[in-house]
Amino acid sequence: MKVPLRSLARRTPPAAALALLALFILGPLAWLLLWAFAGTWTYPALLPQHWSLDWWGEVFSAPQLWRSIELSLFFSPVVTAVSAVVCLPAAYAFARSSFPLRRSFLVLLFSTNAFPKIGLYLAIAGLFYSLHIMGSAVGVVLIQLLGTIVFMVWIPAAAFAGVPPALEEAARDAGAGRVRTFLWVTLPVAAPGIFVAMVLAFLASFDEAQGTLLVGAPNYVTMPTQMYSLVNNYPPQAAAVFALLLSVPSVALMLLVRRHVMGGALARGFQLH
Repeated sequence: MKVPLRSLARRTPPAAALALLALFILGPLAWLLLWAFAGTWTYPALLPQHWSLDWWGEVFSAPQLWRSIELSLFFSPVVTAVSAVVCLPAAYAFARSSFPLRRSFLVLLFSTNAFPKIGLYLAIAGLFYSLHIMGSAVGVVLIQLLGTIVFMVWIPAAAFAGVPPALEEAARDAGAGRVRTFLWVTLPVAAPGIFVAMVLAFLASFDEAQGTLLVGAPNYVTMPTQMYSLVNNYPPQAAAVFALLLSVPSVALMLLVRRHVMGGALARGFQLH
């Protein structure tokens, strides 16, 4: 079956763009995989001369590297939980209340991401010094909390706004109070958007490096901050193994929420009026 040249010409640019995008995303991961299992790999060989699992053992047996994994897996859930407690009531207020400067406050939420973060972190460090929380777990939680605010307000606010008022009115007509209506009607309907927001908040905390390095080091060195030391002081195989370990939660959680993200929960979060 012959494909018309005009149809082939229309399909070629999108196909080429998708191929370049796949190469851009998957290429570094493939490179890391090769290095992670490489025993010896020297120029000009296109592939490692021999393969080895020794570097995986080196990473898991190094106390400082294992400690950073434990810290990342501790701080990320804590920061996500704190972010939910702080931001979800604000998200509900933005979705269901009309108050002066509401849209201005929504736009201001982006201010934490609108400027170079290192400058913001340096300003915050001065405040943390005065509060005596530099090098503390509380300081690390607070500095990582900044990167979660946008996700944990905008997306849940859109999820709450998307709950049909008729459902809540029907529950209240049936005798349910305001709290019971929220717990049994509003929250379950908004749950997919909240779940997406919490996953993105978890990943933002898990991947945060600059602020954690500035506020937490040397007492609290998480996986992203440990990467600085690995790149400078360890062979590339060890850095590749650790980078793959760092990417596992991101890949796993994004696959977990893929249906909700592709269904528009993420996009609706940034379309709140």
